[in-house]
Amino acid sequence: MSGYEAVLAGLEAELGWIRDTYIDLHRHPELSLEEHGTSKLVEGKLAAFGYAVTRIGGTGVVGILANGDGPTVLARADTDALPVVEATGLPYASAVDGVMHACGHDLHAAALLGAAKLMGDGRRAWSGTYIVLFQPGEEIGAGAQAMVDDGLVAKVPPPDVAFAQHVMPFPAGRIATTAGPVLSAADSLKITVYGKGAHGSMPHMSVDPVVLASSIVLRLQSVVSRETKPGDFAVVTVGALNAGATSNIIPDQATLLLNIRTYDAQVRASVLAAIERIVKGECYAAGSPQDPDFEYYDQFPLTSNDAAVTEKVRAAFSAHFGADSVRKATPQTASEDFSRIPDSFRVPYTFWFLGGVDPETYSAAVERGTVAQDIAANHSPLFAPVIDPALSIGVQTHVVAALSYLSTEGATP
Repeated sequence: MSGYEAVLAGLEAELGWIRDTYIDLHRHPELSLEEHGTSKLVEGKLAAFGYAVTRIGGTGVVGILANGDGPTVLARADTDALPVVEATGLPYASAVDGVMHACGHDLHAAALLGAAKLMGDGRRAWSGTYIVLFQPGEEIGAGAQAMVDDGLVAKVPPPDVAFAQHVMPFPAGRIATTAGPVLSAADSLKITVYGKGAHGSMPHMSVDPVVLASSIVLRLQSVVSRETKPGDFAVVTVGALNAGATSNIIPDQATLLLNIRTYDAQVRASVLAAIERIVKGECYAAGSPQDPDFEYYDQFPLTSNDAAVTEKVRAAFSAHFGADSVRKATPQTASEDFSRIPDSFRVPYTFWFLGGVDPETYSAAVERGTVAQDIAANHSPLFAPVIDPALSIGVQTHVVAALSYLSTEGATP
């Protein structure tokens, strides 16, 4: 019996409690950095599985299973929910008003707990160290950094490689991965521009920040269309423009909220520099009495998969699940903070996607041409991964990825 088979042999017997754990987590979601109940649940299970357990970064939990000589592998799951009112109608829908696991972090956590149990039970089949990390606060881009700031690198054995996964709205049973950028870097930016207030009937007495902000919005459209090289990826979105409160008063300031997405550090730096240059230039042209303010927040790093690690894990997935089940991932414009964890250890990583939609439902939507309308995306109040087989696949991917690095020689039945 191979190492994979030996460790995964007990999966079917464990799926009952893994499903129950997923349902429990889905029913009791907790917002970012408030995952207290989730952390207690994870701590209790990991301790029962024989892991050395420690809290890091407030509600972050790490379990360590040292099992002889060999590589050290770190697997991460995120645990926080979103401020979304659930509309799935599921019998295990959220019992917390206005909070929902609308991004699949409950599935991520349950799957990693399942993998932790199997790796513990199957330790005769492998050697090395297996680290499971349950990270809070991913949705606000703060949880990974909180764990790093709380001494993650000093408190945890340095891994040789790190893994993470995310459930997505494509057919369950499929896995998608790619080398290089797989999730974009993201920057949110609040810009405040200043004018001179006046009565609405006396615009000549003002420096109108509404006109100024409007000019900025239009000029920012040229950052991607005229300053970014064709073929390079960048998104600049102005999500909000706020100024004034009544029709006959010209206010003295306006605020703009921007979201920027990029796949390349140089492109990111160029885009941010162009935004600041344009804003300052428009303020000067308008005669603004004060320099604009720039406040960056909710910043997410680029997730860029190591080529060698990705190929090794992809090959292991293909061997275990079949080549038809493993697809090349299209880089997503969504963002993650996972990479801050392997980056803090300076180790390579790979991040892959899991399908979470019933295959027949997805196929029917494809035939109708209604995928965008009928298949709920992450963060939707209708987002509901199908438990089977998505949860089982999520457990298996973690085990297979880990055992592609941990020694499986001498495996016993």
